[in-house]
Amino acid sequence: MKNVYDTLQERGFIEQVTDQRVRDVLDTEEVTCYIGFDPTATSLHIGSLVPIMSLAHMQRHGHRPIALVGGGTALIGDPSGKTEMRRILTRAEIDGNVESIKKQLSQYLDFSDGKALLLNNAKWLTELNYIEFLRDIGRHFSVNRMLAAESYRMRLETGLNFIEFNYMLLQSYDFYYLCKHNNCILQMGGNDQWGNIVAGIDLTRRLEGKTVYGITFPLITTSQGHKMGKTEKGTVWLDGELTSPYDYFQYWINSDDSDVERFLAMFTFLPVEEIHEVRNLAEADINQAKTVLAFEATRVTHGEGAARSAWQASASAFNLRFVDPSLFPSSSIPRTEVSRDVSAIPFVVKTKRELQSGLSVVDLFVDVNLCSSRGEVKRLVKQGGAYINGEQVMSIDELIGVEHLTGDGEISLRKGKKKYAVVRIR
Repeated sequence: MKNVYDTLQERGFIEQVTDQRVRDVLDTEEVTCYIGFDPTATSLHIGSLVPIMSLAHMQRHGHRPIALVGGGTALIGDPSGKTEMRRILTRAEIDGNVESIKKQLSQYLDFSDGKALLLNNAKWLTELNYIEFLRDIGRHFSVNRMLAAESYRMRLETGLNFIEFNYMLLQSYDFYYLCKHNNCILQMGGNDQWGNIVAGIDLTRRLEGKTVYGITFPLITTSQGHKMGKTEKGTVWLDGELTSPYDYFQYWINSDDSDVERFLAMFTFLPVEEIHEVRNLAEADINQAKTVLAFEATRVTHGEGAARSAWQASASAFNLRFVDPSLFPSSSIPRTEVSRDVSAIPFVVKTKRELQSGLSVVDLFVDVNLCSSRGEVKRLVKQGGAYINGEQVMSIDELIGVEHLTGDGEISLRKGKKKYAVVRIR
């Protein structure tokens, strides 16, 4: 089996390494590693996928991941990458978020029989005695070195309070604690965590006399320079109740052409040899690769059934081409034309003559049972929730004509995010 270090590197996960010898360690022994997750919301979002997927790759290569939920450090707030202090959450809020995140991580990692651990640092951090902590831990930290860390230097311009200044000590203590009690020798995280990881390595060496390692990931942005997971509608969450599997699918299928190969490598488990074939696709075929990206990314986060349902809805609504069976043979994406489920996607048959005269958008939405009354259609249009062939209906006076017919001789109607109907011509 390929070394997990090489897998992470070729898929674009590795930005910096504290010691190149970690590759040999990962090749010769089963390693316990950890990544921290911040429980400041009830759900993780797409921005958390890089660390999540890296832990999944570690487990697939026979190593033991620890997902550390920061129930204790969230009481302080991480200043890394922030221009102002985070809102301080209550213990009850954090505990509720921790439970939700535990369920989400189980979609990516196998926690059975100790194959992976899910820990909460509140267990040990909230029990620390402050005076003893300063004496036993704080004395190993140089204020000058701490202020040189990027996460602190950036905040010095806008103001860094004493609570946040303690964050590096607490995260370092986490690494030491996990090394001592769980034989964890590798911490991974975003590149903004470099200073905290290096500090934890130094503290663990001083207190345990062990050599431990750190790997950081690049901070992912789209080719347009936008932050991952941010859209006009807001954050793309991993919780299906906050971001539906269909909307999650749409986020990926709308990726920029230049991002497709990179996103396939990082956010799916497809073999890299198949992913590299994207470079050989003509412009018209890149959309097939986007469909596979959307399907596989949705399958990883929401499961096979949800991915197929999202694909079915998208294929029906937007007339997606089916994916050539020779492309991405390892993908389980459906390889046949869409078979519409009439019970799920109602349709109405019209004549071409009716279309030539123009059909009222209000009447049409009632005819296909997307709305129960003309008044409901008018409210829907006013609220921006009515769509024809994926384009928002701007006026209740709009007429639907032959120019709206797709190449398949159909017109797709949509109400909100999830309800579809099709007009067919006889």
